[in-house]
Amino acid sequence: MFSRLRDRPWTTALLIGIAAQALFLWGLGRPGKLSFDEVHYVPAARTLLALAFPANTEHPLVAKAMIAAGIALFGDNPWGWRIMGTIAATATVLGVFAGLHLLFRRTHVAAFGAGLALLNQTLFVQARTAMLEVYLGAFLTLAIAALLWSMRGRPAPRLTLAAVLFGLAVGVKWAAVPYVAGAGLLLVWSKTGGRDRWPGLRVVPALAILFGVSIATYFATFTPAFFYAQEPLTFGRLLPFQWEMYQRQTQVLAPHPYQSSWWSWPLLLRPIWYFYEPDGGVQRGVLLLGNPAIMWGGLAAVALCLWTGVKRRSSALTGVALLWIGSIAVWAVIPKSLGFYYYYHLSGIWLCLALAAAFHAYGKGRWRHADEWFGYLAIALFVYFYPILSAAALAGPQSFNRWMWFPGWR
Repeated sequence: MFSRLRDRPWTTALLIGIAAQALFLWGLGRPGKLSFDEVHYVPAARTLLALAFPANTEHPLVAKAMIAAGIALFGDNPWGWRIMGTIAATATVLGVFAGLHLLFRRTHVAAFGAGLALLNQTLFVQARTAMLEVYLGAFLTLAIAALLWSMRGRPAPRLTLAAVLFGLAVGVKWAAVPYVAGAGLLLVWSKTGGRDRWPGLRVVPALAILFGVSIATYFATFTPAFFYAQEPLTFGRLLPFQWEMYQRQTQVLAPHPYQSSWWSWPLLLRPIWYFYEPDGGVQRGVLLLGNPAIMWGGLAAVALCLWTGVKRRSSALTGVALLWIGSIAVWAVIPKSLGFYYYYHLSGIWLCLALAAAFHAYGKGRWRHADEWFGYLAIALFVYFYPILSAAALAGPQSFNRWMWFPGWR
């Protein structure tokens, strides 16, 4: 059976997608009340659905529009708030699969990386929390996959698709902007470095497609704001409004008990309790904590991919490593007064790509089953932490101590 699936990537992807969606949907109604930053984004989505007035104006509209669509389809309840996030998370898993398959042409490698994304825990929690990060991850993983796809032929239409997805990602959060810039640098390097990945498409038209379409898509996402009953957006205010958003995003905020520095995120020093209180008559908790095997093991995989990629002149291995390095380095320069572990959401996804790439590069000989052993460890840890990832019923208020490995996790 599994040997047949290796020759059927689309069937494998479909099965992974079904499994992912089922996992994300199970118990989606828990907790039965707003948790953590849902208190900001669900009210903003309600306001957007009613086209009433501007709300939560420090971020663009795409993610809030997705949450609003869920409310419109399934009601103003926990399922309605979170259902679109589960679809976005499944799209993220499939984006990882597609990206790895395009890079390495191995269904096994793609399936392994997608499975790790499913198990990395932060994606699971964000899939079931009405926040922005899960939509950001979905559009960016799909955009990167589309960018890689455009290297395989028909570059103009496929690059256009990638640009649309990049524009939607920026329409979720401006944290996607460095990825658009990185794609532009990749285009220039490819065209000027003697290794043209987009034959038949010159550098200027390629950059025009990437930046022109992504920028146009981004501004198009503000269309609902032109129809607010109060304070509607106008074409004259569209550009000045971007500066207002920047000012709100860079304002100095009061200290927060869950704040943390960017360098601490890879080490899992300060996870975040999204929820920990009685709900439905029992104690429940939701802890945003990455899977230790994937988060710590992924760091070694990044180093290995970078070293091996340079040594073997493998652009795939080097690129996967640089994707993670860039994703964390950007937070060292972004002018934010506070940082939070959920900013590491994208980096946690890229670690799954790095692990799949590293095991592909070195999983030979006596190490040929190493990825399976690692996968079993990741599954075991996911099952172990599942009760405090999924808001399952706990024995009592002090139950959280069972999973607290370090003081900073409390």
